[in-house]
Amino acid sequence: MKLNMGQGMKKLFVLIGVLVAVVLSACSNEGASNESGDKDTKASDSGNNLVVYTNSNSDGRAEWLEEEAKKAGFDVEIVGAGGGDITNRLISEKANPAADVVFGLNHMFFEQLKAEDIISAYTPVWANEIEEGINDSEGYYHGLVKQALILSYNPEFVEAKDAPESYLDLANNKDFKGIYQARDDLGSATAKVIVASILSQYKDTAGELGISDKGWKAIDSYYKNGVQIPEGEDYFSIFASGKAPIGTMISGELGAKTKQYGTEPVFIHPEAGTPLVVESIAVVKGTKKEKLAQEFIDWYGSAEVQGAFAADFNAMPANIEAQNQVTDFQKEVFSNVKAQDIDWAFVTENIDAWVEKLELEIF
Repeated sequence: MKLNMGQGMKKLFVLIGVLVAVVLSACSNEGASNESGDKDTKASDSGNNLVVYTNSNSDGRAEWLEEEAKKAGFDVEIVGAGGGDITNRLISEKANPAADVVFGLNHMFFEQLKAEDIISAYTPVWANEIEEGINDSEGYYHGLVKQALILSYNPEFVEAKDAPESYLDLANNKDFKGIYQARDDLGSATAKVIVASILSQYKDTAGELGISDKGWKAIDSYYKNGVQIPEGEDYFSIFASGKAPIGTMISGELGAKTKQYGTEPVFIHPEAGTPLVVESIAVVKGTKKEKLAQEFIDWYGSAEVQGAFAADFNAMPANIEAQNQVTDFQKEVFSNVKAQDIDWAFVTENIDAWVEKLELEIF
């Protein structure tokens, strides 16, 4: 079949036109890409969304952070769980990390993450504004918020003369049986710190897992005679209702909890001191958005943001420059708190083995 010369030329011109259009389109796209790359973006990573793991997401904290971060140009997805659970999840995801940033854990957990090579060293712009001795000396994690875990009683159900003097008093005096909280949720940071507070007072290098027989008897009695928090209930609800009117109050949550339940705890200040921990923040190693994660940390730990957080949530920031925004309520909470001298290196080395023993032999 012969091809008509006019039709052939027409097809040739069409083909040339298509090729020209493709070339022009490619040039146009290249120009757009370069123009976008020259713009002042938040980071070199594609997109500005970050996955943030934390155990500090209750009582509106997660919503506050997401909203404030959005104003600053960050799209944050908060994934919340207990401190131990967050730590274990990060370790299990080591080969393929899903998180970009982790914060809220105390340094006992961060030491685990550091040892497992889960977090990256990074020094935020605000690092020198933090109280001395709080930041990791090698720069892997840095302090955000100080938390005091204050033993307290509800004066509606317990008279001052009948109140315990310490955790050891609860563990060794059966008069308190059935009226105090003995938190067995050992996936949480709070429960682990309470265990550390008790057991560290019975340190014995010749004892099982570094603890004397007297110490193991004390912790056994503490849990057997205490009240566990029912699943789905809040520790403050059973404190306020009288089901367990003696328990541990978390300083950063007191403002919201007292307002919610209308109950004012009376603080107990043991001679050995009160467990004091610091919530910190770090970059998750292996994140594909490392620069963006660093920029987020620079923003979130700044005096301006931590000061605003302190004012809204009655928190005690580790950032000295932010402490001028601490509420009178929080100042009063910390006014008589003496930090318990806990050997955290010893605790970090042994806490997993202690928890395993508790779960297998006591719970």
